[in-house]
Amino acid sequence: MAAARELHGRLTKPAGSLGALEELSVRLAGLAGACPPPLPEPAAVAIFAGDHGVHAQGVSPWPQEVTGQMIGNFLAGGAVVNAFARQAGASVTVVDVGVANPLPAQPTALDPAALDAAALDPAALDPAALDPAALDPAALDPAALDPAALDPAALDPAVPRLVVASVRRGTRDFTVTAALTRDEALAAVQTGVRIADELIDAGAGILLTGDMGIGNTTPAAALIAAFTGADPLDATGRGTGIDDPTYAHKVAVVRAALARHAPDPADPLGVLAAVGGLEHAALAGLILGAAARRTPVLLDGVIAVSAALAAAAFAPDAVSAMVAGHRSAEPGATVALRHLGLDPLIDLGLRLGEGTGALLALPVVTGAVRVLHEVATFDSAGVAEK
Repeated sequence: MAAARELHGRLTKPAGSLGALEELSVRLAGLAGACPPPLPEPAAVAIFAGDHGVHAQGVSPWPQEVTGQMIGNFLAGGAVVNAFARQAGASVTVVDVGVANPLPAQPTALDPAALDAAALDPAALDPAALDPAALDPAALDPAALDPAALDPAALDPAVPRLVVASVRRGTRDFTVTAALTRDEALAAVQTGVRIADELIDAGAGILLTGDMGIGNTTPAAALIAAFTGADPLDATGRGTGIDDPTYAHKVAVVRAALARHAPDPADPLGVLAAVGGLEHAALAGLILGAAARRTPVLLDGVIAVSAALAAAAFAPDAVSAMVAGHRSAEPGATVALRHLGLDPLIDLGLRLGEGTGALLALPVVTGAVRVLHEVATFDSAGVAEK
């Protein structure tokens, strides 16, 4: 990091003139242990999809079937995330980690056997594997992954692909019981770690978080309140644009769930099990997997940052791999980013999810690193310093 700061001081520009980009490039140099750090390319978007039992409480006006229908749209290339990914040259991988309804047949879907079934059996997962001390490089040895999962097509920006790694068909209603068992939450986290490994082994230089799940801003709000101590009113937003009565009901649902389960932020797996979603848990795993491989992960909106809180609770050093792509319009996102100590790169009032905000921020990250690679120093350019 010191070398990156020193290099910035010698480049043909006034010191500090690139503002937050300079500190971002310094952070990425520290993550990589190299100056300049590698260019963050190619980029890979991982969209984790799941459904939520709390949907039964009327927290969203959209039917649950939309989750599976949108997966079909992602695979057909017709969603906003696909348009932005094509613009950025990023690959799109959709992971069914817990969709409630059977997915329509898709010719681009990967054989579920590409992910080792034994590796996704909750009983086969060692709970110690997610202890912060547990980001053991040996445990994440790429050689331990099924070679079939390392298909180079994983990073083909022209063909969105589907990975079926369903832990269960949606979570339980957390107003009645825990959303997940600890083993189910752990299985989802481990799925995220494995997807991170697969994409990085296929050559990805940066991972971008994406999500899909009708009703998933409700567990996101519960996670944010649980990990930060924020009042549910401050952590809960309007999601897809609910009216005032539905919003008041949504806040009450989050408040009641937190009172029922009293999740302990020092036990991140327990928090995810009590009030989380399968996509939230898998995103936490993706972040942990990227951090263990010293690969930056560009966070999208409120679902991503709620998962990032869980990842940071598992392993505080994982924050060093996180880049906040944008500030979601959901109020909980600002609460979470403040708790993580991250400043978003852009603020456009977005609240779509899917990975769209992260994709829009990607050129900013790339530009920050490219400066260290390509801008001349005063000495090399023959430019006088002040």
